[in-house]
Amino acid sequence: MASPFQVSYCSKQMSEKGTQKISDLDGVLEVSRSMRHVRPAHYLFKIEAFSLLSEFDVEKWESDDFESGGYKWGLCLYPNGDEKRNGNGHISLYLVIRDTNSLPPGWEVYVQFKLFALNHIQDKYLTVQEGKTRCFRAMKTEWGFPQFLSLDSFENTQSGYLLDNSCEFGAEVFVIKYDGKGECLSIVKEPSDNTFTWKINKFSTITDTNLHSEEFKVGDHKWKLSLYPRGQQNSSGDNISLFLVAVDHTKLHPHRKLYAKYKLRVRNQVGHAHLEKEACCGFSASVGDWGFWDFKKLSHLNDPSEGYVVKDTLVVEVEIMAMSVLKKFP
Repeated sequence: MASPFQVSYCSKQMSEKGTQKISDLDGVLEVSRSMRHVRPAHYLFKIEAFSLLSEFDVEKWESDDFESGGYKWGLCLYPNGDEKRNGNGHISLYLVIRDTNSLPPGWEVYVQFKLFALNHIQDKYLTVQEGKTRCFRAMKTEWGFPQFLSLDSFENTQSGYLLDNSCEFGAEVFVIKYDGKGECLSIVKEPSDNTFTWKINKFSTITDTNLHSEEFKVGDHKWKLSLYPRGQQNSSGDNISLFLVAVDHTKLHPHRKLYAKYKLRVRNQVGHAHLEKEACCGFSASVGDWGFWDFKKLSHLNDPSEGYVVKDTLVVEVEIMAMSVLKKFP
C-alpha cells in the first residue's frame, strides 16, 4: 500500500562551535561542535519537504545502508527529538550499525565518528563529534546525539540549516581495528660477539689513503672498520682517523636511524693502556660511518716505547656496547 505521504530524499556515499556536556541515558556526553567546508567523507543524507516528517508524525527516519571500515552503517534521524534520551526540542541523530547477523558471536566494533548538518547560508557543515571512541556491540547498536541540533536553531531560516524546506545530514565513520602489525624498538646492551679485532700488518709501508676491514656482524647488521693511516685527505697527515661503518645503512628506512654506542681502540701490545675513544651515534640511510678524524697522533703511535705498533703491526678494535634493535610483529 502506498504511503499517505511522500518524502523525497537523496543519499550519496562519500553554528554552533565549542564543547558542551550533555546528559542522557548513556551518561554525560562531551560533545564538540565546529564548522568546516569539506563535505562528509562517507555518507550524505538529504531530505526534501522536511516539514512533512512532522506533519505526518514520523518519529524517526532511517537512511539507506552505507559501508565504512568493512561494516554496514546507517543514519537514524528523529525530526522532533528522541524523547527517551532527553532529546526534546532538538533534532536527534544517531549512527547505527547494520547487518550484524553476519558478524561472529561476541562481536565488538570500536569507532570514532562525526555527524554533520549542512548550513546552506555559510556553505559549511556543522560537525558534531564526541571525544570518546565508541564500542558498537549486540546490546548497543547505535551511538549519536539526542541533542544534535536545537529545533529553534534548525527551523530558523536565518540559521541556514533548513532551506526551502530541505536539509542535509552526513556521516564519517572510522573503524578502529588492529591489523596485527607493529614494531618494537629496544636497546640491547652488550650484544653477543660485540667485539671485533683487526690486525694491520706492515703498517709503515701502507700508501693507501683509506683501508677497510673485513665485514663482521653484530645483531642483525653488518659492520666494518675504516682506517685512514695518515688522517683526513688534504690534512697534514699527523693523525690516524678511525671510523665504524654500518655496511647496510642504505637499507635503513629514510626516516629511521640505527643507534650504536661503541668504543674504538688501538690496542697496546706490551701491556700498557689501550687508546680508546667512545661514541654514541645514529647511522642513517645517508650517513653510514661515524668516528674520529683525529683519533691519535702518528708520532705517539709510532713511538716504539709506547707499544702500539709492534713488529710493524697495528691492532685496531671496536666494541659495540649497545645498539638499537627494531623488531616487527607478529
